[in-house]
Amino acid sequence: MQSAIVLGGGMIGVSAALHLQQRGWAVTLVDRREPGRETSYGNAGMIQAEAVRPYPMPRDLATLLKIVTGRTNDVRYSLSSLHLHIEPLLRYWWHSAPKRHREAVDAWARLIGYATSEHDILIREAHADNLIRRAGYRMLHRDAASFDLAIRTAEEDRREFGVNFRVLSGKELARAEPVLRDDLPGAIHWLDTWTVSDPGALVTAYAELFERRGGAIVLGDAQSLRQTATGWSVDTDQGRLDAANAVVTLGPWSPDLLHKFGYRIPLVRKRGYHMHYSGGASLDLPLIDKAGGYAMGPMAKGIRITTGAELTSPDALATPVQLASAEASARELIDLGKRVEPDPWFGTRPCTPDMLPVLGQAPQHPGLWMNFGHGHQGFTLGPATGRLLAEMMSGETPAIDPMPYRPERF
Repeated sequence: MQSAIVLGGGMIGVSAALHLQQRGWAVTLVDRREPGRETSYGNAGMIQAEAVRPYPMPRDLATLLKIVTGRTNDVRYSLSSLHLHIEPLLRYWWHSAPKRHREAVDAWARLIGYATSEHDILIREAHADNLIRRAGYRMLHRDAASFDLAIRTAEEDRREFGVNFRVLSGKELARAEPVLRDDLPGAIHWLDTWTVSDPGALVTAYAELFERRGGAIVLGDAQSLRQTATGWSVDTDQGRLDAANAVVTLGPWSPDLLHKFGYRIPLVRKRGYHMHYSGGASLDLPLIDKAGGYAMGPMAKGIRITTGAELTSPDALATPVQLASAEASARELIDLGKRVEPDPWFGTRPCTPDMLPVLGQAPQHPGLWMNFGHGHQGFTLGPATGRLLAEMMSGETPAIDPMPYRPERF
């Protein structure tokens, strides 16, 4: 029987472990915490079938000036930490040129095409349908020009990728969400996206499915990974664990581990915050406020606001600016009520400069595999890339050509 250690208990790792297990592998999942407690816990809770275009770095001077001068809430940065991001940001800029971004869109959209179908299998097998709503979300626009541009882009996506949407006027939006005011230009209702009332609970349900099928989940130190004569080993709270293969699914922490094996994989690490609110209005579906640079949606703990990207150092303390701005914008739209937690949650999105995940076997280390760098869509793409990785590791013909995601491109 083939064996593997999967390092990382988020959506990416748990999904990879399940797909390997399905193919008869002996798999142990190793993390420092219980599954689904890191980045997979804190996202906006959407499985985004419409997200066929990875986010490029803005290249127009007006948008860049807004970011530099702090006049947009999509992206914030810490000046004292900016030097940590310069190299990956320059590479991100290069890959965001129209021709190269188009190549990224083609490779990205192929993965997104499997997002809901692969989740659907696991949702049913994990008996987690109570966490899922298949009604989409709404992208709200506050000015007519951005709304018109969004409609044109949505129409292009429908023609090219088959995504479904409905255009809502301001009055139609107010009828759909009566808690909103009716003087907004409108919204795009993306119909194919699924929403999750508790993202961490969905990862937990998948992890429990893995355990019911005979998989083991142990606490351990991923940084202890070392190559052995027969494969790979890692230290856990149950002693040393050995397997023929090791899979690195550690999200933003993956490059730190791989560095000691000689790999230099750049990441743009985008921090995001969330906070829950209760006692105010109730939302029907999640909303993304395009101008405000945040998402808000109904969750088990209340309405969750999730922010855009903050570029800071990994160990920096939480800063209140971005979440405070998002909260103020949201309060212009609805009665949020009161904060549920005393302090915001924050986590880091692992974004590669070319906007594609790192997926495949390490070039110089047989049996060492990588699956990380999904940017804003790790929660969406976990089962899809888990399947692709398991197919590659098992010697099957992959459902998607894996060449664009290969680790050796860096």
